[in-house]
Amino acid sequence: MTSVWQPTAPCSIGACVRGGSTALASPRAVLRIAAVMALLLVGVVFLPVGRRLPAAWVRLYCRVMVRATGVRLRLSGSAPQSGGVLLVANHISWMDIPILAAVRPARMLAKKEIRQWPVAGALVAGSGAIFIDRDRLRALPGTVTQLAAVLRSGGAVGVFPEGSTWCGRAQGTYRRAAFQAALDANAPVQPVRLRYLLPDGTVSTAPAFVGDDTLAAGVWRVVSTRRIVAEVEVGALIPADSCPDRRSLARAAQPAGERVAGHP
Repeated sequence: MTSVWQPTAPCSIGACVRGGSTALASPRAVLRIAAVMALLLVGVVFLPVGRRLPAAWVRLYCRVMVRATGVRLRLSGSAPQSGGVLLVANHISWMDIPILAAVRPARMLAKKEIRQWPVAGALVAGSGAIFIDRDRLRALPGTVTQLAAVLRSGGAVGVFPEGSTWCGRAQGTYRRAAFQAALDANAPVQPVRLRYLLPDGTVSTAPAFVGDDTLAAGVWRVVSTRRIVAEVEVGALIPADSCPDRRSLARAAQPAGERVAGHP
């Protein structure tokens, strides 16, 4: 059943996703997996004090994590590093979470299933993530209230308003519910556009986490695909009072030219 929190995307592993080594083992990929696991364990060690660490340390940790997978980060623009702000981005991959934190550490709005991910789930929870049960629409107003409270306190909240991951060659429409929190708290919205590219500039779907994909398979595709570039475009800050309602605020934050769902 589709809801505000659980829209469906037409993307699937068989139809959309390409990339990754077909070999049983690639030495380079195995080394990358080992590096990622080592960094995850470092993160677990610091979990008890994670939310008290300087933001610059968290940004550096996330950038090192992304680089450990073999992905190069190409960042343009910047987000305010203090004050309440709602960071919104299109959603493609499990990698979107550390990449968004590399822009500005934030309390993520995440589906409850992420809490069950091995090791990574504990890190997301320890970072102060706000988990949402997408099957319970009645939980929506309470979640919006939580988000607004974080924004009023001067914190950052990270949201993927499409409500579902897409393959990167297409995008869904931004759902408007989370934007109500920015209006309630009078906090600005920081749009961020994520793309995963190959060296020739074409879109790489290897990082996509869609359909019935598993986390293990998704991680393997990334570490075994060569020369992926994560392009991160941080747009102009949108004041909450510049839009009359959450619908128009969501439209203003959606990347231009990508407001209609569907494959090219």
